[in-house]
Amino acid sequence: MLIRYSKMLLAAALGVLILLVAINNVTDYNTNFEIVSHVMSMDQVPSGSPLEWRAVANPTLHRALYAFIIAVEFAAGLLILIGVWRLLLARKAEAARFNAAKDIAIVGLTLAVGLYLFGFMAVGGEWFQMWRIGPDLEQAAFRFIGCAALVLLFLGQRDD
Repeated sequence: MLIRYSKMLLAAALGVLILLVAINNVTDYNTNFEIVSHVMSMDQVPSGSPLEWRAVANPTLHRALYAFIIAVEFAAGLLILIGVWRLLLARKAEAARFNAAKDIAIVGLTLAVGLYLFGFMAVGGEWFQMWRIGPDLEQAAFRFIGCAALVLLFLGQRDD
């Protein structure tokens, strides 16, 4: 029973964290929008880089991508928390029912890992060379990947 509560607590904490990130991105819109804009336009990549052709300077596309990021963060956080609620309802049930109740939380966690791994590390970090703006940007994304992936692996382990 302790392991079940541990899984629910860690998943809930991550769901709240991701929801807070999404809420912060809405209520303090410009802070991270400026970063998205700089990353996509590659305006802080050294001039003459052979990768400059990848830059996207259109502010409408910057806003669209930022809206997509926020939407995925909201979806991931909500799915995780809905999944935790389902786990809470199944916490005293037999293992098969508890394991079946993990599906929505697993979808939310996978969405979170996918957003930060593909969106921030692959697309932002490598395609748009985000690492050249400052190491903190990729390190922050990696922290989210690490936390979400660990919770996903832990939650995904079958309960007996």
